[in-house]
Amino acid sequence: MPEFTNGRHLVKEYPSGYPIPGRTTAYDTSAKINTDSVSLNGGILAKLLLISVDPYLRGRLAGYTPSKFALEEPLAGYGIVKVIRSENDKFHPGDILYGNGRIRHEEYSIITKEEAEHVVAFKPVDGIPLSVYIGAAGMPGLTAFTGLKEYGNVKKGETIFVSTAAGAVGSMVVQIAKKEGLKVIGSAGSEEKVKFLKELGVDVAFNYKTTDTREVLQKEGPIDIYWDNVGGDTLDAVLENTNEHARVIMCGAISGYNGEPAIVKNLMYTIYKQTKLYGHLVGPLLSKYQEAFDKDVIPKLADGTYKHREDKVYGLDKASQALLDVLKGANVGKSVVVVSED
Repeated sequence: MPEFTNGRHLVKEYPSGYPIPGRTTAYDTSAKINTDSVSLNGGILAKLLLISVDPYLRGRLAGYTPSKFALEEPLAGYGIVKVIRSENDKFHPGDILYGNGRIRHEEYSIITKEEAEHVVAFKPVDGIPLSVYIGAAGMPGLTAFTGLKEYGNVKKGETIFVSTAAGAVGSMVVQIAKKEGLKVIGSAGSEEKVKFLKELGVDVAFNYKTTDTREVLQKEGPIDIYWDNVGGDTLDAVLENTNEHARVIMCGAISGYNGEPAIVKNLMYTIYKQTKLYGHLVGPLLSKYQEAFDKDVIPKLADGTYKHREDKVYGLDKASQALLDVLKGANVGKSVVVVSED
């Protein structure tokens, strides 16, 4: 077989504000590959099927995390690939693999023996499309589940507020919280997203762009649990309106991702009210909660008890714009790039 183009989504520069599609990251067609003869050196040749576009990728572009992306290299994140060739005894041609944050944004990639320790072969459960495994059935769903289990100390009848509640993580948080018997307040950035929250059963859903968050919390609070995806002034508003011994699960701070870090002014409230702040990463909690997630959440996704929405685009060349849309909140539902359907 002759060489053919191996499309890649490359890092071209480090942004100071919002990433600019085609300039910060760009689709590149300069690489070639021969899938029959390329050397694997004990690894796997994989074809990219799906990539997950998540806010944390912005941090890896700017160095907010230890794993900063390298210039002129593909981005990498959560995704699903299919094995084309394998020199690894654990994986075979045709296997579908899920990658924990290390799937490169290139149409074909060689997964080394070391990298193969971070991928798993799986078969989707009936009723759950493959793409949902990078959404509600994957990292975002696990983030919601593990955070509430580890840090929520949930008690029936308490009140939880979830920012970015219509997003991939937030929409699972609100549904799990409702199942636990909590009063759920959720904010989102459009009327379409507010409508989605009401469909999920959120008790108080509002558009933070047109409704004052403090007024809502003063009326509907005080808050026992806050799931924070945005930081900044929203976190300040929550700290002003908590019960004593409230728990704040800090999952993201998107208000400060694309410019100056968002300032939080009300940390003294955490002393007066003995508020607990928890920084939440899903990775360290997977071994503790994966089995419970598979038992409790996967069946509810399969039978439709837990609902989800996807915002799909087709083609790796759409990944740059999809990332910007996620960071600006323009997507509705889990952002997924479909690279190949076979």
